[in-house]
Amino acid sequence: MTVSWLVVGMIASVLTAAGISWSVVGVVCRFADRLGLVDRPGVRKVHTRPVPLGGGLGIWAGVVGTLGMGTLLVVLLPAIPAVWERLPGSIHAYMGGMRDKIPEVWGLVLGGTALMLVGLADDRRGLPWWVRLGIEFAVAAGCVYWQGLHLTAFIDLPWLTSLLSVVWIVALINSFNMLDNMDALSGGVAVICAAMLAGMLLMEPDGGASQPQLFVAAMLLILVGAVLGFLKHNWPPAKIFMGDAGSYFIGFWIAVATLLATYTGYRGEHPHAVVAPLVVLAIPLYDMVSVILIRLSEGRSPFEADKRHFSHRLVDLGMTKEQAVMTVCLATAACSLGAWMLPRTDWIGAGFVVAQTVLVLCVIRVLESVRRGQGGGDEQP
Repeated sequence: MTVSWLVVGMIASVLTAAGISWSVVGVVCRFADRLGLVDRPGVRKVHTRPVPLGGGLGIWAGVVGTLGMGTLLVVLLPAIPAVWERLPGSIHAYMGGMRDKIPEVWGLVLGGTALMLVGLADDRRGLPWWVRLGIEFAVAAGCVYWQGLHLTAFIDLPWLTSLLSVVWIVALINSFNMLDNMDALSGGVAVICAAMLAGMLLMEPDGGASQPQLFVAAMLLILVGAVLGFLKHNWPPAKIFMGDAGSYFIGFWIAVATLLATYTGYRGEHPHAVVAPLVVLAIPLYDMVSVILIRLSEGRSPFEADKRHFSHRLVDLGMTKEQAVMTVCLATAACSLGAWMLPRTDWIGAGFVVAQTVLVLCVIRVLESVRRGQGGGDEQP
């Protein structure tokens, strides 16, 4: 009975978030020109026609709207005896835990909303990079130091884990922002990463000895639903882009979810699983780091937009944009699947998973070094 109610609740959350997001994105798409949310073609753009921006408003609305409904249910159901008494006892226990989490989740919503609004302002008029980055660090620091979010890194230096946590949040915000350069790319990767992380939290590696981390899994699955609702409009050829408002919110939400969760077991019985988020998010992080290194090697600012991203480099090899997006998504899924083994193996097995992820990135790097039309070996006359 507990499992059936859990499955129904999770499916309902995903569908609700998807429905809200799809509806709001449709409205934004219709009024984008009046709102000043239009992305016009340019030298550093891959699209050739004006496309509405602001799809991130729908993603944000899908997450916040679903959480608002859930909060009302948690608060109001115990006050309705005719309904409350008919619910299974296990649901009562879950409701108590969810009620305790309400202040925490709405504190995170506040931070995500602030970043969404910053992204929206950047979408409309453009903001200097130092303003955006400064606000990102401020929001990240607020979550870490005010709400006590910390990486599970087994480092007995609180100041260092706090600093790493802030950097982690800012890194993921910017990795998903940089990945948002082709139709359905950032959204597709976000769905894969969030779904994989949620699946790890819902599974019970110890045969039931540890309880699934329902709260964080629900956060991630609600994001999955909201992004899926947006992707209905963003599927190539895109009718609307998510813009910075969406990519900032997505990166922040996934980052704080990984800090709230523990992949090492409640008693730390699988310490090597601490690298699970790094493995799942290896492709977005690779894209960000490689682009920054390319820009620095060319003597340019790391904040200067260009067409040197992972997906652009795949197109330079001769792929279509759709093939490039599919390749990035498949590489993300390939890395993510390995992470599922981490709580179920020992240190040696974890080493193989990490090595496999590194090798996937190495294969990608080798492929990127090939130029379109470049031959190999000796040709016979």
